[in-house]
Amino acid sequence: MAEQNKGNQIDIELTEDVADGIYCNLAIISHSNSEFVVDFIRMLPGVPKAKVKSRIVLSAQHAKRLQMALTDNIDKYEANFGEIKMQDNAPQFPPMNFGPAGEA
Repeated sequence: MAEQNKGNQIDIELTEDVADGIYCNLAIISHSNSEFVVDFIRMLPGVPKAKVKSRIVLSAQHAKRLQMALTDNIDKYEANFGEIKMQDNAPQFPPMNFGPAGEA
């Protein structure tokens, strides 16, 4: 068994099935007073129903650390590869399609 903590090092195991990753092209974030929930979703063209592929629940402090880590990594990415361009006409949030409108 590997030693769990050597000073400031953590022994982290990455299993083969997790290492393959899951492709997602949408994240929906919600929160309560104590935690953040991030749902990672895969939307496919022409398919009216999208599936949540993974849900991550974080404490507020871990959500803040994630934000800081993402900002740091995006800054490093853009320093190496140039600015990440955002589409001007893309909606900030995708349309939420809950099916056909009801009729009375």
